[in-house]
Amino acid sequence: MTAHSEVHGDCAPGFERVRRVFEHNFTRGLETGAALAVYIGDEPVVDLWGGTADHTTDRPWEHDTPCFAFSCTKALTAASALRVAERGGHDLTAPVASWWPEFAAAGKGAVTGEHLLSHQAGLPTFDRTVAAAEAADPAAMAALLAAQRPRWEPGTGHGYHSFTFGWLAGEIVRRLDGRTVGAYVADEIAGPLGLDLWVGAPGDVLDRTARLTAGPAGARARRTGSGAPPTGDDAVSRMARAAQDPDSLLSRTFANPDMSGVPGRFNNRDVLAAGWPAAGVVTTAPALAGFYRDLLAGRIIAPATLHGALTPRVTGPDRVLLLDSSFGLGFMRPSLVFAVPRAAWRSAFGHTGSGGSIGLADVEHGVSLGYVMNRTGTELSGGLRSLRLLKAVYDCLG
Repeated sequence: MTAHSEVHGDCAPGFERVRRVFEHNFTRGLETGAALAVYIGDEPVVDLWGGTADHTTDRPWEHDTPCFAFSCTKALTAASALRVAERGGHDLTAPVASWWPEFAAAGKGAVTGEHLLSHQAGLPTFDRTVAAAEAADPAAMAALLAAQRPRWEPGTGHGYHSFTFGWLAGEIVRRLDGRTVGAYVADEIAGPLGLDLWVGAPGDVLDRTARLTAGPAGARARRTGSGAPPTGDDAVSRMARAAQDPDSLLSRTFANPDMSGVPGRFNNRDVLAAGWPAAGVVTTAPALAGFYRDLLAGRIIAPATLHGALTPRVTGPDRVLLLDSSFGLGFMRPSLVFAVPRAAWRSAFGHTGSGGSIGLADVEHGVSLGYVMNRTGTELSGGLRSLRLLKAVYDCLG
């Protein structure tokens, strides 16, 4: 139980099960602080929050408490890139070098904008260690990637670009519009639509942002196990071994930029203010759900643009995660790394965040959802807490 274990907020009639599942996560000791918001169309049907926002000060989680949501950011970067391309008439199937000439270096002349948005560019990590302070400069990060040779022939396979996705897809925005992703989101999406989300949060927002915690060490040990790495030959075992091998592509992808010496890691104010475009969003749950609500409603990009972006460009073995993944243009589609209930398998899309957060929409059911929490799990993508909440929502839909 947390110091502030009472759950606040409302659920529409028929969605009481969602509240019970959300409360159960607290009573089982799985949450420190968390929030969940769900819309059906434009109608809010779930708006819940509870727990502790900062365990060091015992500050309670409030309705407007924002939280860092890791890779949920990628959907915002993708939407920004799609909007820039749509508004400017830019062809994302054309070579990147047509608008970013330096990118043609090292055999990348045929790489397209769609490759950047679907994890096919072959640049899942940097060739050298990048310090967290360097990552605040998107032009410098883009220049490093433009000079690199891809790790596989672009377009012949895909692998999750955990951090580099942001500086690759972000160049679509920066080069074709002139603004950074953070500025574009503020000016064109969050500001006009009244969404409390920031890719690069200002100081007053950081003052009330939830503080991340890994939770009790014992619980972490039970989730990860101890002793020798798994010996099986199934995909999950291979991924687990790769996660324990510092030289694996998975480990090098998730560990660069290097956060090891950063005080507070992703609680660090400078990191959160920098607005990394793959892992930099600070958001409330209603704002994350509202972003997907507005995507479905055509308020961010045209319905035809969204429909085209949701067509899977890649599905199958992921060269970084070693599990099957599926991506449209920036958005995850249902797969082993974007687990959704069976009813959502055909029409859901969105993006997870490392440790458990998720943003999701469903074009057939009209659902949009945002779930953020500050007790991060060990999952690289989504997690059981979010999956239980998703299942409860779809159970309530009947």
